[in-house]
Amino acid sequence: MSRHPTARVVPGTVPVRLWSARVTFLLRPRLLLVAVLALLGCGVLIGVSLCVGAYPVSVPEVAEALFHGTGDRLAVHFVTQERLPQALVAALAGAALGISGAIFQSMTRNPLASPDVIGFNSGAATGAIVVIVVVGGGAGQVAVGAVGGGLGAAAVVLALARRGGFQGSRLVLIGIGVTAVLGSVNSYLLTRSELNTAQNAHIWLIGSLHGRSWAEFGTLALALLVLLPVVATLGRRLRSLELGDDLAGGLGLPVAGTRLALTALGVALCAVAVASAGPIPFIALAAPQIAARLARGTGVSLAAAGLVGATLLTGAHLVANQLFAVLAWCGERAAWLSFVDPGQRHVQLPVGVLTALLGGPLSGLAAASKVTPMATLMGRGW
Repeated sequence: MSRHPTARVVPGTVPVRLWSARVTFLLRPRLLLVAVLALLGCGVLIGVSLCVGAYPVSVPEVAEALFHGTGDRLAVHFVTQERLPQALVAALAGAALGISGAIFQSMTRNPLASPDVIGFNSGAATGAIVVIVVVGGGAGQVAVGAVGGGLGAAAVVLALARRGGFQGSRLVLIGIGVTAVLGSVNSYLLTRSELNTAQNAHIWLIGSLHGRSWAEFGTLALALLVLLPVVATLGRRLRSLELGDDLAGGLGLPVAGTRLALTALGVALCAVAVASAGPIPFIALAAPQIAARLARGTGVSLAAAGLVGATLLTGAHLVANQLFAVLAWCGERAAWLSFVDPGQRHVQLPVGVLTALLGGPLSGLAAASKVTPMATLMGRGW
């Protein structure tokens, strides 16, 4: 094992040979540790989210409701019909956003090239709002509209970005412009709709997991079962694209076809996540960077980005659900902490509001601490 040639040139990796060296690969122990910790963290957060809420449920009651479907009737209802499907949708949507962000950031070698920055999330939101406001469709039609809107926005951004060469900085700048245009379109559609329709569309536009059921989970899980194996098969090609188009082409990679396939997969992952949970910001932007910095390796791991994204969104969903309750509890014990009326302790904050509140300042601090904003925009912070 020690004579393996790659062991001397790839630091932080361990060569692994299985079945008499018929299967060999390089294992990154630190990356594996990050993935395992993220998976455990996501599981713990899901477990906590099943216990806390307006109707607290103890751990034994949760286990009895999950494995036997018996016990207190309200506990079984809250655990199996409300909290568990919402937590699982949060985990799957976060994983989809994290992997989608990792695909675009790796392909463009630019940490700002995430779906919510380059317009794909806004396109999916526009498609869904058109269905809600113009067509008056249900949940299934909204999901189809979100996927169609995301693909349409991606087609526009990529068509404009291809002029003069496909560059990460050009893609980001054009995506920011398309995001601004689509935001105006969304606002116009809301102003032209009926009050109740506009309220429903606005709530969806914020990004929320409230009311998500097993139907949304089943649709999202089925979509990921189809998309993730294809993403896994293209993972090696994505690593080659990180070397640049010229070098990847020199290695025999069909650059244009690979880029098109990865773009379609990234947009599809983003769109299905938006269709199930709304355009939740900053998860796709932050998850790949957090995973890369924790692993301290080159490039972004799709699996680690997906697990970190699942953990981030599951944690944000838990915090958003319990934020008002915690603030009310603090206010009852210290008058100077009375920010929330005790009667509003069961109000649940939309998770999109929380990720926007936390993601903006954290992204600014990260950019300021590592590189200048312009250098980040030009991809030099990679």
